[in-house]
Parts: sequence; structure tokens; C-alpha cells
Amino acid sequence: MDFAGNLERISESIENAKKAGAAYRIGPELEIPGYGCEDHFLEEDTIEHSWESLVKILEGDLTKDIVCDIGMPVMHFGVRYNCRVFCLNHKILLIRPKFWLANDGNYRETRYFAVWSKKHTRFTKFGDAILEFNDTRLASETCEELFTPAAPHIDLVMNGVEIIANGSGSHHQLRKLDQRMQLIQSATAKAGGVYLYANQRGCDGSRLYFDGCSSILCNGELVAQ
Repeated sequence: MDFAGNLERISESIENAKKAGAAYRIGPELEIPGYGCEDHFLEEDTIEHSWESLVKILEGDLTKDIVCDIGMPVMHFGVRYNCRVFCLNHKILLIRPKFWLANDGNYRETRYFAVWSKKHTRFTKFGDAILEFNDTRLASETCEELFTPAAPHIDLVMNGVEIIANGSGSHHQLRKLDQRMQLIQSATAKAGGVYLYANQRGCDGSRLYFDGCSSILCNGELVAQ
């Protein structure tokens, strides 16, 4: 719940992406408040402070000419969701809630968040959608969704999406990184395209260690890690 520190780190990440000439920046899951807030996610203050941080990002020039994909909790019609918020040029393009929640082992996401089940909305600002630009199509899945039998990227690539982004909060566990990489490699080898994976790194106020290993894969090949 280091809102000030997280905002500083997010801002620095966006600035670094812009300096590198990037047109798109993705951050980890729930990066504004931090993934390990646990029962603090049940407090409306956590969501309110997350919005305050996002407003600061939108007010400045951080989102000018770069799509920023930011993780935060969002309350929609009185229901809490774990969301990706896509921003560009001071505006929110899309809020994409998580479809599959992690609820085993170290994870208790269903305690804090609801599952979004309304799929394939044609035009929306909140829900399941594809971002279409002049030269490509971009969409996302979040952490646990990569591991599910009906992972969102399957339908997305069949609908012409070329870039899949995954903002994740996946902790370190023996051989888990290998499993992640195999799933991403398989996804891009079968259908082609680019998969961008951004994972939290370090300790986040709990007993878990998040191992980072953010990666870019293209057509089944590892491009950067």
C-alpha cells in the first residue's frame, strides 16, 4: 500500500519506456496499490487512493503518445474487480476486469474481487474488448488466466489480435518460471504474434517473493527477458 512509492516507480517506468521509443507500456498486476494488500482490498479507501494515483498519471504528460496498461482495483456498480486500465493521451481507453481469479495455494483473490463473466462486448469502456489501432490489434489477459484451459489469448488471436499483454503478480516457486515460459511459448508458437509478460518483482508486504522475469516472446521465440 505504498501509493506514493508505487506511483513514483510507475511514472519512472513510463518515462523509461518513452525514452526507449516504445508505443506501449505494461506493468504488473495491481501495481498501483501493490498485489499484497490482502484484506485492505475490501476497504474503499484502497480503491479511492488507486484512482487518485491514476489521476496524477493522467494529468501530466506521462500518457502522451504512449499506451499505458496499468493494474489497479476498480469498483463497478458496487462490485470490486481486479482490472487493467489502458490509458492514452490523458484518457482512459478501456478498463478490462479479470475473468479467472487465482484462488489456491497462496492466493485468495475471490475473497476480494468478483469474476467478470460478460464476454465479447462489441463496444465498451469496461469489460472484454480488443484495442484496435491503425497497424495492429492489442488485448490482454491477467496472470492466472494464462494458466487456465480456456485462456483468453486463444479467442483473442482467433479474432485477429497480434499482441497479447499479461500484467502478472506471480510469486517465486521452484520450476514455476519454466511453466510460465512454456505456456507463453506454446501460445505464440501455435498462433503467432507477440506476447508481453510483466511480472511483479521483490517482496510486497507479505511472505511471498515475486521473481519478475518480465519477457517478450514472438512466434514461439524468446526475444527479451
